[in-house]
Amino acid sequence: MEQAKLTMLKEKAREIRLGVLEGVYSASSGHPGGSLSIADILSYLYFEEMNIDPKDPKKADRDRLVLS
Repeated sequence: MEQAKLTMLKEKAREIRLGVLEGVYSASSGHPGGSLSIADILSYLYFEEMNIDPKDPKKADRDRLVLS
């Protein structure tokens, strides 16, 4: 993987983690461990593997990710 792409994915994972911490702090409750640990996987899937188009979020043939 190109260094620039790897750097971008690391930054996206950092932003995801920051969002998790802000959400837990705002709610004054929560268990952030699982969300923090999956940030790298989610950033890779969303920005590298999944067929998505942010300009057309309702595209019929887009990929969907379900976390349970």
